[in-house]
Amino acid sequence: MAKVEIFTQPGCPYCIRAVGLLKQKDIPFTEVDAPRGTKAREEAIERSGGKRTVPQIFINGTSIGGCDELLALERNGKLDELLKGA
Repeated sequence: MAKVEIFTQPGCPYCIRAVGLLKQKDIPFTEVDAPRGTKAREEAIERSGGKRTVPQIFINGTSIGGCDELLALERNGKLDELLKGA
């Protein structure tokens, strides 16, 4: 199974939605608490190529973007394919 990491911050509705989808699909993931100004947030920005919003989602170390991109992958039937291709 693919390694899924999601950098979030408390109270973020997009983070809640993305985490909810991962849980609903029973996809194992690591959630990293990354509020503004933390080392974890800086790591997410660096790894994502400068994206400053949360959530930032990585599959096998590759940035797939945020909540909108995750939902688009699911909607287009490509999320399961991406996770299996690991």
